[in-house]
Amino acid sequence: MHPAARPLRRTPRRVAMISVHTSPLDQPGTGDAGGMNVAIAEVSRRLAARGTQVEVFTRATSGDQPAQAELAPGVLVHHVVAGPFEGLPKEDLPGQLCAMTAGVLRREAARREGWYDLVHSHYWLSGQVGWLAKERWGVPLVHTMHTMGRVKNRALAPDDSPEPELRIIGEQQVVDAADRLVANTEAERAELIELYDADPALVDVVLPGVDLEAFHGRDRAQARAALGYRPDERVVCFVGRIQPLKAPDVLVRAAAELRTLDPALAARTRLVFCGGPSGTGTARPTALVDLARSLDVPATFHPALDREALRRQYAAADVVAVPSHSESFGLVAVEAQACGTPVLAADVGGLPVAVADGRSGMLVAGHEPGTWARALARVLGDDALRARLAAGARPHAETLSWDHTVEGLLGSYAAALAAPRDALARVG
Repeated sequence: MHPAARPLRRTPRRVAMISVHTSPLDQPGTGDAGGMNVAIAEVSRRLAARGTQVEVFTRATSGDQPAQAELAPGVLVHHVVAGPFEGLPKEDLPGQLCAMTAGVLRREAARREGWYDLVHSHYWLSGQVGWLAKERWGVPLVHTMHTMGRVKNRALAPDDSPEPELRIIGEQQVVDAADRLVANTEAERAELIELYDADPALVDVVLPGVDLEAFHGRDRAQARAALGYRPDERVVCFVGRIQPLKAPDVLVRAAAELRTLDPALAARTRLVFCGGPSGTGTARPTALVDLARSLDVPATFHPALDREALRRQYAAADVVAVPSHSESFGLVAVEAQACGTPVLAADVGGLPVAVADGRSGMLVAGHEPGTWARALARVLGDDALRARLAAGARPHAETLSWDHTVEGLLGSYAAALAAPRDALARVG
């Protein structure tokens, strides 16, 4: 059957989810795995529970990976061989997009005609693959950027490398090809329109969520005791990939400045970092440890943690800090608040949505260490303020759930499925 003749559907039976550079099976917080992995896994599970089967296509990174694995009932992850399994950084993946696309198309060719109703691609590399799959299969393409090169370059961390023009061009092509674009926040929607000339009528805002059952702070005292934190100790936790974009160095420098502002408070303050080097941070993987040592800042470093261990760190902390230079949303901030922990976050990107300023945490303008030191002193030094923010943290997180995310996503899918197949008209 010619794709244009297919019956109109508003809810897809099967979605091809494309995530070239990172898999929803990967551990968030190391390599290229982060909030995008969490989002794909969470929405895929919930889409499947509502009757939409999901097949995720990602690049194989180990010869030990099976050709396909079940993430959850109704969710399959396909590992596509495209280039060497290991040692290939994300920046070199554009050279493997042809191989990745061939693997995706080959897998679909083994199915009966019309197997997928829709393609949903994540990040610009996946959008390039999704663009070709859309044209070949005659189905709509929904795309989520997650991060954008032009946005990152406008807020570049000191001494960080700008995103290359190759990425900017590739992103523009994906924006032009997509039937619908999904933005995490209104701010991201505005950036798509301003920086990529996206059609406002085709950009939907769908807020990410949090697993409210997995993340909670019901055993805060036990969590602190298990992690060895003293009752009088003030714990500041950073969770994420260790790279300049996430600005963990700002937190270390702020802790050093805190000694001048409030020596007694600084002596009771401990920084805890959870995550591994990533991106440009891999060029100097010990840079953050070296910085903390050189400034004599007490800090504990953990690798990326599984969900339960991460929950304990959130629950045990007095505050979670998210000092990123750029952040499309900030899932870490919402997870922390779900555990009843207030958040100090940079006033950038989607963080003003993820954090309710003055109610569940505080937004910090800029990345100057002195400014962050004053913010730390205010929250850590005022028990009443911290208790009030902690009391508002969980209620704010409860306004953001993955079930709401899936509702919005299904609305975007319905709009894409209902639209005329302009691409087919162009190539037909």
